[in-house]
Amino acid sequence: MTKITCLGAGSHSFGLSTLITLLQSEVLRGAEIALVDTNQESLDLISALANWLNSEWDSGKLISSHSSHQNALIRSDFVISAIEVQPRERLWQQDFELGSRYGLRQPYAENGGPGGFAHAARNVNTILEITREMETQCPYAWYLNFSNPLHRICYLINEYSSIKSVGLCHQLAIGYAMVAKALAGDYGIDGSDGFISSHADPKNAEHQHNMAVAGMQHFKIEAVGLNHFTWMVDLRDRQTGEDLYPLFRQRWAELPADFEPLTRKIFDVFELFPIPGDEHLCEYLPWMSSNRTKPWQKYDLSLYDWKYFEANRADLWKQVAEDIHFKQNIERYSHTHSEGAIEIIEAMLTDSDSLWEAVNLPNRGTIAGLADNAVVEFPAYVKRNGFRPTGQFKLPKGVLSLLQREVSTAQLGIDAVVHGDRQLALQSLLLDPIIDDLDLAEKVLDEILDSNRSHLPQFF
Repeated sequence: MTKITCLGAGSHSFGLSTLITLLQSEVLRGAEIALVDTNQESLDLISALANWLNSEWDSGKLISSHSSHQNALIRSDFVISAIEVQPRERLWQQDFELGSRYGLRQPYAENGGPGGFAHAARNVNTILEITREMETQCPYAWYLNFSNPLHRICYLINEYSSIKSVGLCHQLAIGYAMVAKALAGDYGIDGSDGFISSHADPKNAEHQHNMAVAGMQHFKIEAVGLNHFTWMVDLRDRQTGEDLYPLFRQRWAELPADFEPLTRKIFDVFELFPIPGDEHLCEYLPWMSSNRTKPWQKYDLSLYDWKYFEANRADLWKQVAEDIHFKQNIERYSHTHSEGAIEIIEAMLTDSDSLWEAVNLPNRGTIAGLADNAVVEFPAYVKRNGFRPTGQFKLPKGVLSLLQREVSTAQLGIDAVVHGDRQLALQSLLLDPIIDDLDLAEKVLDEILDSNRSHLPQFF
């Protein structure tokens, strides 16, 4: 019997969609799904939902719930993790505002910049504790990671444990949506005018989704790089195999100038299309934080709406609780997007050698010029024993240099937290493209460590 343990099962971003796709899988009929969340209220709710859907759909799964990972991990085959130190939005806002006190304007503060360092650092000790437990309880299990900053967390697991892991992210969908918008006229795709931005704004969500679905139906993108920092190296018609990159370049240039202006500028300069959309791309670039030129205004880089998304999560779980209590609206749970976990698990269990277009794994020569232990994102075939890249890739020198800098920054940051090494932490911040002053870096580091003291005792 296959056992799948879901850590952070009450996650707003990944928990619900992951649970539903696991329950809907016929390949997993008879499997145990162990739900884990340290928030008892969230655990009780997601467990009640799982048991209700499992019964109503006759899914044939065994559901167990756990407030700690220790017992849940025993004999697991797959561990799906979407853990975050809570409260997520408030801590994210704290990371952004921390830099602001020193006149430092981070473009987003989630995955790159000092905010990315703090975000990753808070999760290091918990994830190391989980992997050590896995080495005892389920040493051959695969760890499927959704937690951000993804390539930093995946580097932590690969570098400091013996556990096999893969990072999964849906950001490639934004690339598909942008390609679909550009080629909408050539392929008769409706609704392209409604897709006006990749920004994390609820007004954009439906249009983003529809264009991404259309893009995946018509096109095949090959993208490589780092998570949230990937680059389209090939674009083809999914049915005929025709090379569409030249046509895409032409049609992209014809789009309104205010559509993804940062992506447009980077595409023009580096001649390779960046996949993530403006708001993730901006975190890794050295030119996005100048108080003199205010690039966040020039490129319309809006911040994440922390209060909205915190309230939205509360409203979602309130609706779920009502649906369970009144046994209503079950149809709303029948259709959800996949985050990739179910496809990876089914491919491994069936040894199918199927393609998944964005996995995050140690480089090991997949992208020339990056360290072997750099966690990079690329398309791969999935079999029982792991992953096989679709090929080896060579990126232009300018793009490669941007990636090399981020790899060094991220690895130094994780190494620093694991060892409680303040000097390595300082080096990480000084390499970060957001930091532009030596003394400022020390002040920001002191603030990060002090404000996260309870999560980082190794520094004190």
